[in-house]
Amino acid sequence: MSIKLEAVTYTYGIGSPFEKKALYPLDLEIKEGDFIGIIGHTGSGKSTLVQLLNGLIQPTGGRVGIDGTDISQKQEAARKAKRKVGMVFQYPEYQLFEETIAEDIAFGPKNMGLTGPALQARVKEAMMFVGMDYEQYKDRSPFRLSGGQMRRVAIAGVIAMAPKYLILDEPSAGLDPVGRREIFAQIRALHQEKGVTVILISHNMEDIAAMANRLLVLKQGNVILDGNPLDIFSSQRSLLQGAGVAVPPITELLHYLKHRGLAVGERVHTVEEGARLIYEAWKEKQHAH
Repeated sequence: MSIKLEAVTYTYGIGSPFEKKALYPLDLEIKEGDFIGIIGHTGSGKSTLVQLLNGLIQPTGGRVGIDGTDISQKQEAARKAKRKVGMVFQYPEYQLFEETIAEDIAFGPKNMGLTGPALQARVKEAMMFVGMDYEQYKDRSPFRLSGGQMRRVAIAGVIAMAPKYLILDEPSAGLDPVGRREIFAQIRALHQEKGVTVILISHNMEDIAAMANRLLVLKQGNVILDGNPLDIFSSQRSLLQGAGVAVPPITELLHYLKHRGLAVGERVHTVEEGARLIYEAWKEKQHAH
C-alpha cells in the first residue's frame, strides 16, 4: 500500500500571462510506514507536491493513486481514499473555528459519519494523544489557549480522523523550544506507535535528520535528491547548497573539524550524537599524544 505519483506535473494559471510550471514530470512512491522529510528553497514546489498527495489540487498531467485508487475520479472510492491522507497546514491554529475544543476536534470525524459514543471516544483518544486531558479541556474555547496548545488542538483534529498518511507543513513554525519539542514528540509517537506514514515539510534540517528515514530535496519543480537523510547531508553538500538549503549545523561543524584533522564522522541524527563523537575523537587524540 502506498501513495503513487506517475508522471505527475502541475502548472499554475494555464493560458494566462502568469502561467508557471510548479512541478515537472515526477514519478514517486511513498510507502506505508515511511517518515519522509521534504526540503527545498521557497518556490521549489514543496507545497504544490503535498497538495497533490491528498487531492487538494488535481495534477495538470499524470496520475495520483492512494492505495491503488486513482483520486481524480468522482466515485465514492476516490473520496474514501483521499480521507486516508490528513494534512496539517502551516499555522494550523487558523483552522480552528468551533466554540469548544471538543467540538472542533469532532468536526472531521463527524463529517465522516461518526456519531454518539464512537465520536466521543475518537475525540477523547485524539486529545489524550496530544497530551490534553479530556475533562479539563473539552468545554474550553480553543481561542483562549496558548499558541502551542492551539497547535495541539489542530493536530488532534486531524488525528481524530485516523489518517493512514499524515502531511505536516512546518508544524513547529513560530513555537517556542518547549512547544516544538512537544509537537515533535507527538509526531514521532504517531509514526512509531500508530504506524502512521508521515510526510514532513521543514526548514529545520535538525528535525529532518533526527526523525526522517527518507529525504526528498526539491529544486525548481524537480526532485533532485531522494534517499537517506544522513547520506545526503554528509555527501551531497554542494547539490544542497545549489538547491538553496543547508546541512544541519552539527553536520557542518563535524565537516569542519574533520578537515582540521579531527577523526570524526559526519553521519549523526542529533546534536547530542555529534557532541559525543567530537568528545570521543578529542579524547582519542589526547591519548595519541
